[in-house]
Amino acid sequence: MRFLTLAAVILATPVAGHEFWISPDAYRVAPGAPVTANIRVGESFKGNAFSYFDRSTARFDVLWSNRVIDPEPVLGDRPVLNKTLQGEGLAVVVFETVDSRLTYTNWQKFIDFVEHKDFDGALARHAERGLPQSGFVETYRRYAKSLVAVGDGKGADRDVGLDTEIIALANPYTDDVSGGLPVLVTLYGEPRRDAQVETYARDTSGEVSVALTRTNGNGVAVIDVEPGHDYMVDAVVLEEREGEVSWHTMWANLTFSVPE
Repeated sequence: MRFLTLAAVILATPVAGHEFWISPDAYRVAPGAPVTANIRVGESFKGNAFSYFDRSTARFDVLWSNRVIDPEPVLGDRPVLNKTLQGEGLAVVVFETVDSRLTYTNWQKFIDFVEHKDFDGALARHAERGLPQSGFVETYRRYAKSLVAVGDGKGADRDVGLDTEIIALANPYTDDVSGGLPVLVTLYGEPRRDAQVETYARDTSGEVSVALTRTNGNGVAVIDVEPGHDYMVDAVVLEEREGEVSWHTMWANLTFSVPE
């Protein structure tokens, strides 16, 4: 029952500094070849792969040729996705977790998280609300997407209806992204303006670099990209909660690659 332990790790992973992403084994596959991917938790594009666990999953599907494909995962599957898609185009893999919870016992960890993710005013609001500096609860939910090219990779990312998500406004496999790849960050279907966007770029040697940018008044940020790199884009929302839970975070994540 090792997969149950791994699923519990996903739910218990501390929020601060840890991303959750869809990690395809290959971002470009030949027609008729299976699309395979893991879910990972970690930092700077480095993290363990975890098994599929239905009780920690709110949504898992693949948007393909204007259809929604059920990956039909089985409890304990690793990789979580192993699906052959008929034809060619751009596959949009979607994975949403259920809510998890974290109890803070170290005030500095919350400070570091708030400052790193640029939640302006959160510490002041924490004090104004009379919340303690230890023993308070945060819940969090992950909203991950990944773009995989099958054959020619033609197609477009789209709004898939997540509470918060990152939408690529260009196709990194077919479009000219020499001037950057624009992404739209949304919250409840509306653009997130002046939101911090964190981008991890991994080159062919495995070296990872990190860059920060912000969305404009239309909720759009332009990601600097280079051929031969894999990318993970991350944007996080912090919301106030009342009662037993003090805060709730929602993590939007998008992975893709830019071919040589």
